[in-house]
Amino acid sequence: MAIRIDGPGRTGGIQSGRPTGRSEGTGASFRLPEGEAPARAATLAGTTSLGDVASLLALQGLVVEDDPREKRRKAVKRGLDLLDVLEGVKLDLLGGGVPADRLERLVHLLGQRRPSGDERLDALVDDVELRARVELAKFGRYPD
Repeated sequence: MAIRIDGPGRTGGIQSGRPTGRSEGTGASFRLPEGEAPARAATLAGTTSLGDVASLLALQGLVVEDDPREKRRKAVKRGLDLLDVLEGVKLDLLGGGVPADRLERLVHLLGQRRPSGDERLDALVDDVELRARVELAKFGRYPD
């Protein structure tokens, strides 16, 4: 009697009256012992608690935050966001005026910056932030 596997967890017997194409002289064949049920997969002894997963994610966040590549990636993203807003300000100035919303976005981005280590660059960025705050004050808006 040969065993056929129909799908996960299902087996069915097939009886065949003819040989399977092997040479008759080998005498070796594969057969399951009759009467024995197939072994079932073992279940997990315990489950991972939600607290363990949260701890791992928190630890991963700390490791990622200290990674110099991650710091550089974030700095580049902030810089590109700032350049996009400044490009919009430039186009608005050429069009006749800068909307207050764009100025608020600019002040918000400049407020998130970190010192670059270059005094001239930091002074230039401070001047841009001051100018944006002055223009917002003309609209009666005073962001923190």
